[in-house]
Amino acid sequence: MNKKVWCAGVLALALVALAGCGQKPTAAPDQQQETASDQQVTGSGGDTAAGETGTEGTDGAVTSDSGQDQGSDQGQTSSGSQGQGQGQESTGQGQSTSTQTTNSNQKSLNIDVYYTDPEELDLHKVQKEISFSSDDEKYKKAFEALQASDKSDLVPLWGKVELKSLSMKDGQLTIDIHMPDEARLGAGGEQFALDALDNTLFQFDEVKSIELLVDGAKVESLMGHVDLEHPMTRH
Repeated sequence: MNKKVWCAGVLALALVALAGCGQKPTAAPDQQQETASDQQVTGSGGDTAAGETGTEGTDGAVTSDSGQDQGSDQGQTSSGSQGQGQGQESTGQGQSTSTQTTNSNQKSLNIDVYYTDPEELDLHKVQKEISFSSDDEKYKKAFEALQASDKSDLVPLWGKVELKSLSMKDGQLTIDIHMPDEARLGAGGEQFALDALDNTLFQFDEVKSIELLVDGAKVESLMGHVDLEHPMTRH
């Protein structure tokens, strides 16, 4: 009887041992599954990182393209600005050349101009420089020189006379003027005015005669004191 009990106990212990050994292999697959899950998670994370990296790469490409576009635009703008600048410089050079050509047509000449003194006692000759680009302008500048003086002791005799027109044909210089009342002088002043006109304009050799008109008409006397020749000639 005791032997049976002992055998039963040994058998029970053996079964328990066998049961324990059977449970150990069962735990291993769980660990393997957990490890596999971790790897899958890690793999997913790697894929995500790769995706993010790919996205960043795409963004970088877009940024690069944008930079190239901006650079191209800037280059085009710079080229346009340079072109405009060169065009403006070219235009400026053209204008400068035109001005130089115009100035090269100007001539300068020293002429004798005649004035009287404040008391109207005599005529006084003064040299003045005039600039002109044509013969008609030369005569006009000479007449204008008779109308102004830069010295107080030299009185212009034609200062208040208005010049309407002036032209030259076949050696005759025709001058049309307007005589305001304040431009009229006494007998002595009128003679000095005609002498000043003759001496100033007849110094040009090509001027053979002077036809002086008042408002387009031939008058007997310029200011009412001295007879006026039509035309006036060299004496």
